[in-house]
Amino acid sequence: MMAANVLNSAQSIAMSVYIIRAFVQQRDVIAANETILKRLAEIDKTLLQHNAGLRDIYQKLLPLLQPPPDPPKPKIGFRERPTRYRLRK
Repeated sequence: MMAANVLNSAQSIAMSVYIIRAFVQQRDVIAANETILKRLAEIDKTLLQHNAGLRDIYQKLLPLLQPPPDPPKPKIGFRERPTRYRLRK
């Protein structure tokens, strides 16, 4: 930029304009990045809140998702039944 001011030629003027435009473009990109980063921070904050809520709901629903316990199986084989008659003495 300083050399372009000293030389005072058409090419040096074109280069100085090119440099200024590059800096303006760089400033715009940085500003856009800051906006995007702010928005991402907001989204991250809301996701953390939602994540905590969903984790709580999942913990409460987890017992309902478990299969019911198996019913007791009947015993196989000979069963002694109590006698219905009395022995007289």
